[in-house]
Amino acid sequence: MRQMNVIKMRRWLALITLVALLIGCTSTAPRRTGQQFSQSEEKLPAGAILLKGAGATFPYLLYAHWFEVYHGAQPNIYINYTAAGSEEGIRRIIGKNVADDEQVDFGASDAAMSDAEIARASNDVLMIPATAGCVALAYNLPGLGGTLRLSRQAYAGIFLGEITTWNDPLIARSNPGVKLPDLTIDTVVRQDNSGTTFAFTRNLDAISERWRKLHGGAVTLVNWPGEAMRANGNEGVAGLIEKSTGSIGYVGYEFARRIGLDMASLENRDGKFLNPTEETCAAALATAEMPQNLRIFVPDPAGADSYPIVTFSWILLRKSYKNLQTAQAIREFFGWALQDGQRYASELGYVKLPTAVEERALAAVNAVTPGKL
Repeated sequence: MRQMNVIKMRRWLALITLVALLIGCTSTAPRRTGQQFSQSEEKLPAGAILLKGAGATFPYLLYAHWFEVYHGAQPNIYINYTAAGSEEGIRRIIGKNVADDEQVDFGASDAAMSDAEIARASNDVLMIPATAGCVALAYNLPGLGGTLRLSRQAYAGIFLGEITTWNDPLIARSNPGVKLPDLTIDTVVRQDNSGTTFAFTRNLDAISERWRKLHGGAVTLVNWPGEAMRANGNEGVAGLIEKSTGSIGYVGYEFARRIGLDMASLENRDGKFLNPTEETCAAALATAEMPQNLRIFVPDPAGADSYPIVTFSWILLRKSYKNLQTAQAIREFFGWALQDGQRYASELGYVKLPTAVEERALAAVNAVTPGKL
């Protein structure tokens, strides 16, 4: 997968990487590289502050826009971010056995962190919900006109490898009057450790007894059945679906929308078929109750208007930083992101945080202090 290097902070190239990142997407080995939004440390002007981050690809389009806009208002703040996947964001914020060039001031993950992972970071990590969105099941079936409906049983069966052709009776049952092709279903999945995979498998775990028996919960990496096509990052999955007739894959809604992929209408908990939209995703997220540790999941949201596969996405911060300027810059930037920055969410395919979640997240950011790690 090709890295996209953005040499100057004010140049935003996230929106043109979707196809280029397909190179190497059939490799079976997970990679720790990804899109980069970066400013060379060696070229920083005097007095500038550089923040380094890495992690989730799901929120990358929004984060890159935040970096651009914020730098425009605060030109002394530079941010390096490598979208290398949620698992990598967690690994780097934990900081154990991390190379010098992989050290970060913040991580990002769609899978949050487990208690064990927080303990490995010496309990010095804060999980801050920063944005939210939907996971779409995007597909490539020319002539269908974007009308595909998939029941809970059908989409679980597809990714369990039990439904292998598009005209399967279980799919046809939810699509009366639609001529489904006699075509093999090719699934497109993530090959890297992924928070998007975690969000999707958390939903599968909630709706499918078969999934629970085989996999026992939500996971960031799956040995998918059959001959699934594998790609790195949401952009890699989206691009591979675009190129592969007969394919279907799970991908962040914002990436599928950006390149105009058809997205299936999915059956929710109340038996209603819904497309991923800002409104249906917001309705699902509004059902969540935020726990004290801010680790909130909505695996199978209730409500007739709730899209079934949604996720929050977290920024991972340290409770304290050795450097006073770094601590101040972290508080100020993410404080801005949680307030003014939320207005950019909908235009890029994400969902603005519910007010109650935003308030709790902002309080946590304001608790970041300078101190001895």
